[in-house]
Amino acid sequence: MNEFQALLLGILQGLTEFLPVSSSGHLEIGHHLLGVTGHNNLLFAVVVHVATVLSTIVVFRKDIAELLKGLFAFKWNEPTIYVSKLVISAIPVLILGLFFKDQIEELFTGNLVLVGSALVFTSLLLGATHFVKSGDGKITFSKAIIIGIAQAIAVIPGISRSGSTIATGLLLKNKKEDVARFSFLMVLIPILGAAFLDIMSGEVTSGDNIGVVPLLVGFIAAFVSGLLACSWMIKIVKRGKLIYFAIYCLIIGVIAIFAA
Repeated sequence: MNEFQALLLGILQGLTEFLPVSSSGHLEIGHHLLGVTGHNNLLFAVVVHVATVLSTIVVFRKDIAELLKGLFAFKWNEPTIYVSKLVISAIPVLILGLFFKDQIEELFTGNLVLVGSALVFTSLLLGATHFVKSGDGKITFSKAIIIGIAQAIAVIPGISRSGSTIATGLLLKNKKEDVARFSFLMVLIPILGAAFLDIMSGEVTSGDNIGVVPLLVGFIAAFVSGLLACSWMIKIVKRGKLIYFAIYCLIIGVIAIFAA
C-alpha cells in the first residue's frame, strides 16, 4: 500500500464510519478498485479505526467527560446508568467477536455481490425511517440491547453500523439527538476492544509490510474526515435526512452487484 492509496482509504474510512453508508462495504469496494489486497492490511485497519475512535472522542469530549465524572462517583446516577446501557449494547457484537471471529473474517473476501446486497439492505432500513413518525422516547436497557443487536448485524460488510443503529433507534421511537449520541458513543467499546484483542493476539503485525508513512497518512486522513463526518451526521439525523443516504446505498449496492 502506497501513500496515495492510504490517503484515499483513510478518507473513505473516516467518512463512512459515521455516515450511514457502511465503512466496511466501501473499504471492500475501495480495496477492489485500488487493487489492494485486504488479507495483510489488518494493521492499517486497526490504525484507521483507532483514528475514527479519537475523532469520536474529540466531538463528544464534553459528554464523555461528564459520563466519566459521574461513573467515578461510584453511585447509581444518570451517567452510570447511561454507561451501563452502552456496555449492554456492546454485548451482541462482543459475542460475535469472541466466538465467530473466523466466520466473520471469511466475509471480507471482496465479494461484491454480498457487499452490494448488504448495501441494499442498509438502504431499505434507512428508507423505513422516512415513513415512520419520529418519537420522543428514551433509550431504555431493553432498547439498548436491541440497538446493540443491530450493531452486531452490521459486521456484515455493506450493512452500515451507524445506519443500522441510528435507524433502529429511530424506529424504536427515540429522540433523534439521543439516538445519534448513543450510536456514536456505543461504538467506542467494540472498536477499542477489537483493536486490543488484535494487538494482543499478534495478528496485527504478522504478514504486514506497510510502511510508517502510509500508516501515518491513513491515520490523519481518517481522523480529519471522521471529525467532519461525525459532526455532519449529528445534524443530518436531527433534520431527518436519512432518505438521501438510502437512495445512495441503493444505487451503490446495485452497481456493486452488477459489477461483480
